[in-house]
Amino acid sequence: MEPNRNDQLWKIAQKRAGFKIHLRTYLIVITGLWLLYLIMYLQEWGNNLHPWPIWPTLGWGIGLTTHYFSVYRAGDERSMTEREYEKLVRNGQ
Repeated sequence: MEPNRNDQLWKIAQKRAGFKIHLRTYLIVITGLWLLYLIMYLQEWGNNLHPWPIWPTLGWGIGLTTHYFSVYRAGDERSMTEREYEKLVRNGQ
Protein backbone atom coordinates (compact mmCIF):
# COMPACT_ATOMS: atom_id res chain seq x y z
CA MET A 1 0.00 0.00 0.00
CA GLU A 2 1.24 3.47 -0.82
CA PRO A 3 2.31 5.56 2.21
CA ASN A 4 0.36 8.66 1.08
CA ARG A 5 -2.91 6.87 0.31
CA ASN A 6 -5.98 8.20 2.07
CA ASP A 7 -7.65 5.17 3.68
CA GLN A 8 -11.14 6.67 3.58
CA LEU A 9 -10.87 7.49 -0.13
CA TRP A 10 -9.45 4.03 -0.80
CA LYS A 11 -12.49 2.42 0.85
CA ILE A 12 -14.83 4.60 -1.22
CA ALA A 13 -12.95 3.64 -4.39
CA GLN A 14 -13.24 -0.06 -3.48
CA LYS A 15 -17.00 0.27 -2.95
CA ARG A 16 -17.45 2.06 -6.27
CA ALA A 17 -15.37 -0.55 -8.09
CA GLY A 18 -17.49 -3.26 -6.46
CA PHE A 19 -20.65 -1.59 -7.69
CA LYS A 20 -19.29 -1.35 -11.23
CA ILE A 21 -18.46 -5.06 -11.20
CA HIS A 22 -21.98 -5.78 -9.92
CA LEU A 23 -23.48 -3.63 -12.70
CA ARG A 24 -21.40 -5.32 -15.39
CA THR A 25 -22.39 -8.78 -14.15
CA TYR A 26 -26.05 -7.74 -14.07
CA LEU A 27 -25.96 -6.47 -17.63
CA ILE A 28 -24.24 -9.59 -18.96
CA VAL A 29 -26.51 -12.07 -17.18
CA ILE A 30 -29.77 -10.21 -17.85
CA THR A 31 -28.86 -9.78 -21.53
CA GLY A 32 -28.19 -13.50 -21.71
CA LEU A 33 -31.54 -14.32 -20.12
CA TRP A 34 -33.41 -12.05 -22.55
CA LEU A 35 -31.53 -13.58 -25.50
CA LEU A 36 -32.47 -17.05 -24.26
CA TYR A 37 -36.08 -15.91 -23.99
CA LEU A 38 -35.95 -14.49 -27.53
CA ILE A 39 -34.58 -17.78 -28.88
CA MET A 40 -37.30 -19.70 -27.06
CA TYR A 41 -39.94 -17.27 -28.29
CA LEU A 42 -38.85 -17.66 -31.90
CA GLN A 43 -39.05 -21.44 -31.57
CA GLU A 44 -42.33 -23.26 -32.05
CA TRP A 45 -43.29 -23.12 -28.33
CA GLY A 46 -43.16 -19.34 -28.13
CA ASN A 47 -46.85 -18.77 -28.73
CA ASN A 48 -47.87 -18.79 -25.07
CA LEU A 49 -44.48 -18.08 -23.52
CA HIS A 50 -44.61 -15.74 -20.55
CA PRO A 51 -41.76 -13.17 -20.54
CA TRP A 52 -40.10 -14.82 -17.55
CA PRO A 53 -36.83 -12.81 -17.65
CA ILE A 54 -38.77 -9.83 -16.31
CA TRP A 55 -38.67 -11.34 -12.79
CA PRO A 56 -34.89 -11.67 -12.44
CA THR A 57 -34.52 -8.31 -14.22
CA LEU A 58 -36.77 -6.58 -11.68
CA GLY A 59 -35.57 -8.48 -8.61
CA TRP A 60 -31.88 -8.11 -9.31
CA GLY A 61 -32.51 -4.55 -10.51
CA ILE A 62 -33.91 -3.65 -7.08
CA GLY A 63 -30.79 -5.08 -5.45
CA LEU A 64 -28.57 -3.21 -7.88
CA THR A 65 -30.43 0.04 -7.18
CA THR A 66 -29.97 -0.33 -3.43
CA HIS A 67 -26.30 -1.11 -4.02
CA TYR A 68 -25.98 2.08 -6.08
CA PHE A 69 -27.55 4.24 -3.38
CA SER A 70 -25.43 2.67 -0.65
CA VAL A 71 -22.27 3.46 -2.62
CA TYR A 72 -22.95 6.80 -4.30
CA ARG A 73 -25.72 8.54 -2.39
CA ALA A 74 -25.38 7.59 1.24
CA GLY A 75 -22.44 8.76 3.28
CA ASP A 76 -20.94 6.80 6.06
CA GLU A 77 -22.65 6.80 9.44
CA ARG A 78 -20.26 9.38 10.85
CA SER A 79 -21.01 12.01 8.19
CA MET A 80 -24.74 11.31 8.46
CA THR A 81 -24.54 11.79 12.23
CA GLU A 82 -22.64 15.04 11.77
CA ARG A 83 -25.30 16.36 9.36
CA GLU A 84 -28.10 15.47 11.78
CA TYR A 85 -26.22 17.13 14.63
CA GLU A 86 -25.79 20.30 12.57
CA LYS A 87 -29.53 20.35 11.83
CA LEU A 88 -30.31 20.09 15.52
CA VAL A 89 -27.89 22.90 16.36
CA ARG A 90 -29.40 25.14 13.68
CA ASN A 91 -32.92 24.49 14.91
CA GLY A 92 -31.91 25.23 18.50
CA GLN A 93 -32.85 21.85 19.92
